[in-house]
Amino acid sequence: MISIDDIKIYLPQYLSASEQDQLFGEIRKFPFNLDSRFYSYPLTREETIYQGDGVKDLLIINLPDQRLGSLPSMIISNTCDIDPTNKRYFQARVLYSPIFVLEKYENLLISQFVNTGKISKQNIESHIATIKKQEITQILYLPEGCGIESESIVFLDRINNCPAESLYKEGNEKIFTLSNYGFYILLIKLSIHFTRVREGISRFTS
Repeated sequence: MISIDDIKIYLPQYLSASEQDQLFGEIRKFPFNLDSRFYSYPLTREETIYQGDGVKDLLIINLPDQRLGSLPSMIISNTCDIDPTNKRYFQARVLYSPIFVLEKYENLLISQFVNTGKISKQNIESHIATIKKQEITQILYLPEGCGIESESIVFLDRINNCPAESLYKEGNEKIFTLSNYGFYILLIKLSIHFTRVREGISRFTS
């Protein structure tokens, strides 16, 4: 398990001393402080789209099902790459994952597994509890707060993409922006999900 001292080494260096102290204090309380402190209310009102932002009504496809839908989604791409002022020779695209209401997900599991006698309701309750503690690597838990009216989740393995410029079209309303604390948790989750230094595979060349 990573110690508090190890975590402190990786705190964002661009934060002021007081901001680092505040973030460090929140991390020490994890996971018992997953509440509205996860969000930055002032930044939510800004037009700029940041990594980790929630945006309404982005197109979603869940292959192999070819039907298109729209759902609120979390931006996965980093802020710099989707900045419209960052000029390139090619069209940048933004990665995002849909946001689901946790209660609906729980009810679906109960319908598929508990009501069919495959597993007990206690198993489902235990699964939901681990989600709320951010213990499942590919699921990010979003507590209620800011524009999130009900506890929600983001599956980090259900990524979609669209042209970055389309994020700023009329009607794409921002739902929330993560606070320093929420953003740091997101970065940890992304790092664990997409990069595993200890994957246990020797990638030999001959």
